[in-house]
Formats: sequence, structure tokens, C-alpha cells
Amino acid sequence: MAGLNVSEYHDAQPDSTMSDLFLQADKGQEMKLTINGTPRSCDYPTHALAVFALRNDLDLKGVRMGCGDGHCGACTILVDGVPTTSCDLPFGALEGKQVTTPEGVGTVAHPHPVQAAVLAEQPGQCGFCLSGILMRSVALVDSGKHLTETDVRAALDKHLCRCGSQPRIIKAVMAALKEVHSA
Repeated sequence: MAGLNVSEYHDAQPDSTMSDLFLQADKGQEMKLTINGTPRSCDYPTHALAVFALRNDLDLKGVRMGCGDGHCGACTILVDGVPTTSCDLPFGALEGKQVTTPEGVGTVAHPHPVQAAVLAEQPGQCGFCLSGILMRSVALVDSGKHLTETDVRAALDKHLCRCGSQPRIIKAVMAALKEVHSA
């Protein structure tokens, strides 16, 4: 942002915020990626956080902003099939990658086994954490591994759920694993 005079910018555009200034200073670099199976191109600032690009620019509201530090897991997405927190990830790191958000998992007519199990078990209370938990659980189930409850608990340990729904969430993931392995 060298050479950009903040006071001159705000004099010309008095209703702008510092985040507007930050984002406008880096507009214009086209980036290509695949989101939920669809090739996309956008010019969101590559140094901005992925969670904001996904939620605000690409309107994918299933990606939640929780702690902003990569600790709670609410913002988890899949990047080339790997669960990744998006609140501490520069958007530019997604260039050329396959990105999956909650909107890209299953459909109403054909839900992913994790979605079907979550619907059957109704584990959530407030549901804020479930988007991130869903994404990590989808990666677990799609791995094809025969996982134990201990494995699932360890994998989901980084996800915070303030409502105390973890036992029901674990039960739903175990049901999804059972369904996939019995098919």
C-alpha cells in the first residue's frame, strides 16, 4: 500500500472504512479456483482472509466466522479435500485449488451421508459450529478409512461447540461412517 495516502482517500470518499481502503488497494488481480465443483474467477484481494472472500464476495454464507484465529473450526472448508480453517488463510492460497464449502456438500434430494445422519440425529442446538464440523466430518467419511469413535473424537477435538452437543455430533458421524461402510 505504499504511496496510498489515507487522508486523501477519506477526503474523497468520506463514508469509506479502512477495510474498504485495504480491499480497494489490491483489487484487480484475477484469480482462478474451483468452488463447489464450479470453476470461478474473481479479483478479491489475495492477501485478504479467505473467509471474507467466500462469505462476502462469493456469497457462500455456510462458511462461518467464529474466532478469527483458526482455533474454533467454524470456518472450516475443504481445500483439495483437506479440512482447512479459512479465517486465517489468505485468499490467494486458494488459487488453482478445489474448494468445497458447506453449500457444495450433497443436495436436498441426495444429502451426503454426514448430512443425512445429522438430519436424523438432530445433534445441534444453536448450529453455529455445525458448518465446520460438517466439513471435517465429510472429509473423514470420504477418506474411506474405518475409523473408531476415538478417531472421530480426535479429529473433531479442534471444533468448539459451546452448546455441549459433541456426544450427539459424534453419534451422527459414527452413523454416517456405518452407513458408508455397510453400502
